[in-house]
Amino acid sequence: MCVLGYDELLKLNERYNIIHPFNPKLVDGDSYVLTVRDDVEIRYLEHRNLISNEIVFVPPGFVAHLTAKSRFGRLGLSFLNAAKVHSGFIGRLALEVVNLNNERRMLTIKKGEPFMHLELLRREGSPRPYRGRYIFQFMADEEVEMYLRILEREFSGLMEIDALREFVKDRIMDVEEI
Repeated sequence: MCVLGYDELLKLNERYNIIHPFNPKLVDGDSYVLTVRDDVEIRYLEHRNLISNEIVFVPPGFVAHLTAKSRFGRLGLSFLNAAKVHSGFIGRLALEVVNLNNERRMLTIKKGEPFMHLELLRREGSPRPYRGRYIFQFMADEEVEMYLRILEREFSGLMEIDALREFVKDRIMDVEEI
């Protein structure tokens, strides 16, 4: 396994739309920095799910790891979710956080604020693409269709497009559904 660098991220994004919308200014070293979809206030000891503004697609043959921007850890925000995104996952990410700052004050994270590093790693061995209930989460119909076209074009033998179309009907659209 190896972490992909800037030029490889650009190539993958051009071919597969691994990040949508993609902003080259958010490529930070060997990762893409995801931003927050909505303004969020987090009270002391409160657990919240922050939703990424960007859709993430991890093509078969890759996995992704998440790491928080350190500035939020310094503010006392603790990150709860696993730091892995499965091969074949498509959707906006739910980033689970809890406010543990020493001053016991509310923290505010603004819409569009850079929040989480996404590192893409090339995997060894055969992929088993993600088929869980969170695929296509927080995506509009036209966004889902854009990715289904990519899957049909590039991965039709591996991704079972008809089965994925069934997942679309029950996809998560609201944070309250998580």
